[in-house]
Amino acid sequence: MDFTPSEEQQAARDLAARIFGDLSTHERLAAAGTGSDAELWKRLGGAGLLEAVESVGLLGLVLLLEEQGRTTAQVPFAATGVAGLLAMGAFGTRKQRETMGPGLRNGSLVAVGAFSATGPGHVRVSGGAESGDGSYVCALSGVVPVVPWLRDATHVLVPDRDRGLWVVRAEEAGVRVEPVETTAPWAAGRLTLDGARAERLGGPGPAAYESVRRAATIAYAGLQAGVCAGAVARAAEYTSQREQFGRPLSTKQAVQLRAADAHMDTEAIRVTAYEAAWRYDEGLPHATHALTAAWWASEAGRRVVHAGQHLHGGMGADLEHPVHRHFLWGRQIDAYLGGGGQSLERLGELLVAEGAEE
Repeated sequence: MDFTPSEEQQAARDLAARIFGDLSTHERLAAAGTGSDAELWKRLGGAGLLEAVESVGLLGLVLLLEEQGRTTAQVPFAATGVAGLLAMGAFGTRKQRETMGPGLRNGSLVAVGAFSATGPGHVRVSGGAESGDGSYVCALSGVVPVVPWLRDATHVLVPDRDRGLWVVRAEEAGVRVEPVETTAPWAAGRLTLDGARAERLGGPGPAAYESVRRAATIAYAGLQAGVCAGAVARAAEYTSQREQFGRPLSTKQAVQLRAADAHMDTEAIRVTAYEAAWRYDEGLPHATHALTAAWWASEAGRRVVHAGQHLHGGMGADLEHPVHRHFLWGRQIDAYLGGGGQSLERLGELLVAEGAEE
């Protein structure tokens, strides 16, 4: 295993760090409220960072999402990176790639995944048939209660209850999007489908759904690594400057130990996300590794963002303080991934199943 970024991955990461650092300031984030930052999204597309996802792979996307997480930048990067660029590259038909590819690369199209931590949900398929252009079209009906970044979406990847995967245009007849406020400002929505036209992504069966869902899990674990790194960095800066009895808080042993634990938890999230993404890109088995990354992102991520607030003392309770955004994002990613307990249960079931096959 070699997680050393390639020259292209490192260049993309450095560029992302500069753009996120320049535009995702405390003042701009406060002004954005719960909405997405359209100017930042346009800048990412114009700089070629969305297009770069196709060449840097999932590991490269994880590196870019780390930089987003450090600043809690309010853009649908993880969603479009996985449900748009990577999914279309792996499973899209030639027509789907030609139709959606240019818009996904420049940011004029936003694709999101209607994935739930509990499984594919109860969306029903009816009237499936081949269309004139060779794609397989059906009608979808059902409800997905919460979809991150849905209010920004032009396209949604929707799994049916049998784990088939479908592409739905957000403006299609029979599609209704209702705003949902989540812990973090992810422009989420409730998706209701009533006979909405959908095109199949990938062939029949669950292969496309399982692959894209695992990629999404790994991507959000990488995002969590950045969120936690940002929380630790803010805590380190604050405790180095804040004095108590004439000495910086950072000289207190209890503070040092709490910060060290948070740092090690962050590194564990990062390395498990890297390994899972690397294995995904290399075409190696990665299902257990994705769940391992999810467990660390949930369990350790929750500890880190709580520690970040705790180390800020009374300032950590200020809802307007920048560290509070890391707390909100960390808890939202934990919820999106289903929590550590569910990840551990699914991991155990998968290991048992793999053992029975040997």
